[in-house]
Amino acid sequence: MENDNKITAVEFVPTFKPEFYHPRYWGVWCGIGLIAGATYIPPRVRDPVLGALGRLVGKFAKGARRRARANLRYCMPELSEPAREKIIDDMFATVPQSTVLMAELACRNPERLLSRVHWHGEEIIEQAKQRQRNIIFLVPHGWAVDVPAMLMSATGQKVAGMFHNQRNALVDYMWNRVRRRFGGRLHARNDGVKPFVSSVRQGWWGYYLPDQDHGPEHSEFVDFFSTYKATLPAIGRLMKICRAAVIPLFPVYDSKTSRLDIYVRPPMDDIAGRDDRYIARRMNEEVENLVGPNPEQYTWILKLLKTRKPGDPDPYKR
Repeated sequence: MENDNKITAVEFVPTFKPEFYHPRYWGVWCGIGLIAGATYIPPRVRDPVLGALGRLVGKFAKGARRRARANLRYCMPELSEPAREKIIDDMFATVPQSTVLMAELACRNPERLLSRVHWHGEEIIEQAKQRQRNIIFLVPHGWAVDVPAMLMSATGQKVAGMFHNQRNALVDYMWNRVRRRFGGRLHARNDGVKPFVSSVRQGWWGYYLPDQDHGPEHSEFVDFFSTYKATLPAIGRLMKICRAAVIPLFPVYDSKTSRLDIYVRPPMDDIAGRDDRYIARRMNEEVENLVGPNPEQYTWILKLLKTRKPGDPDPYKR
């Protein structure tokens, strides 16, 4: 029997492997059980506990904290060190809260969560839909990044996204199974962009994360907050070949009210026909507009700035 993940020209389908019963995965299974169990605790009760746990873990996550410090030191040098440390603490608090929120969608009836979701700018999506435009959402890499796509799928909208595989095979399997719970379509980045393009052209709403560092070869060095970033201007080509509206979107989880706010910005129609440098800068501008008011929601632990101009120091070097 074939147990490997099924990768076709259409989509990526995660498949369970008997090896997941091996003792080396028992710790992961325990973690999955705890997360699933937490979804049955009222959000107003669980969020303060999860936040405190996240902050505690963040104190000992030295590598991740060092990367976040480097990113914020470059991106927001105008803030004091205590202010940046608070953003990092709040970010670590957001991680388990957003994880359990996603698990709640996986384990419980989605109707329970819909009452705690507030869309800002939903009419922008409706206008694109009424005009029968294909749609690609430009979504900065926040901790609740998968939740809006799952919510749209839960209400019957077809959504397709690209993803990177996780290092742990069981985590990768469970995460992608959760993403597909309501019929979402997944495309592995390793398989190239063609399957994703095909889905969008078939009417699936695309989900594209713009802020990962893909190296200097095809990227543009453009402003990113108070520094610069090697930015892949692929969204311009995707917009053209998919004949799609590119709509920026960002989820923000408010643990004080246990509410998810999803912010939608107007389509990036101004990038049509522009050069790669303009497109790359506009992409970063949208990330800044969405992330700036709620920086704790962003994945500052990523090596966002690893590609530097010749002669510039490595931000993450000890």
